[in-house]
Amino acid sequence: MTQTFAVRVARKWQETGSIAGFELRHPDGAALPAFTAGAHVDVHLPGGLVRQYSLCNDPRDTSRYVIAVLLQEGGGSRAMHALEADRLVTIGAPRNHFQVATGARRSLLVAGGIGITPLLSMAQCLNILDRQFALHYCVRSAADAAFAGQLREAPFASRVHLHADDGPASQRLDVKALLAGAGMDTHLYVCGPAGFIALVTEGARAHGIAPECIHVEHFANSGVLAPGAAFEVRLAGSGKTVTVPAGQSIVDCLAGHGIEIAVSCRQGVCGSCLTTVLAGEPDHQDCYLTDAERASGDRLLPCCSRSKTPLLVLDL
Repeated sequence: MTQTFAVRVARKWQETGSIAGFELRHPDGAALPAFTAGAHVDVHLPGGLVRQYSLCNDPRDTSRYVIAVLLQEGGGSRAMHALEADRLVTIGAPRNHFQVATGARRSLLVAGGIGITPLLSMAQCLNILDRQFALHYCVRSAADAAFAGQLREAPFASRVHLHADDGPASQRLDVKALLAGAGMDTHLYVCGPAGFIALVTEGARAHGIAPECIHVEHFANSGVLAPGAAFEVRLAGSGKTVTVPAGQSIVDCLAGHGIEIAVSCRQGVCGSCLTTVLAGEPDHQDCYLTDAERASGDRLLPCCSRSKTPLLVLDL
């Protein structure tokens, strides 16, 4: 299980009309656990909700964590926006499934909306290391651009390009033109809405950027999870076999038999429940694993994925 601890909301502010910013500090003023660019923390909210938010600040600064939350339908963001300064909140230690390749010759960071949050930390990291990079930030309007002031004043401001849908056509993001100028060994990082990620990554693949150089982070699984047919899961450790019915996840089914798996987002986004598959063919319904990882068939996220074969043997 991920370590959890309390932090204090040292500051809260309205970054845009729909995005709230939060500065989290240790209640005693101590340093927080170190993190790397692209990392996120689990925030534990009232009602048992657990949500993941990317850390936006300079990774060298462990006196605080900075996160930003877009107000959306659903309890997670509303609960966050209801938090006030000086409140204590429980979070998990930083985890990183969106690691920046600091040794890359060139990096291209492309953000859509609230997807700026992990890329902001990456830009600060790459600038400190004096790496070649560019940050392209797409928003519906300039008023929706979180951290716009910080980016204008950043030492890497000349590498930041803001693209607003309601602005002149000349400044809108041209994916083909952007990727045409990227070398085949450029590392691409994309975060934002699912459709935006698909547009950029499909363009990158068409341009010939290697799959291992394309990195994405989703904030939600926009796919409709198929209920599928019933199948069996065997636990290698005990030899116990359970039947997972249609419409129930592996995680929930096993929990009903007293077998708990650490789980967080329940959408196949965060990777908390990643489990090794010893036999059988997974039916992947997550947006966490890469295409190559799915093809290998040796891991799955049991919070949402199912089985294409009558039996899955898991390393549990």
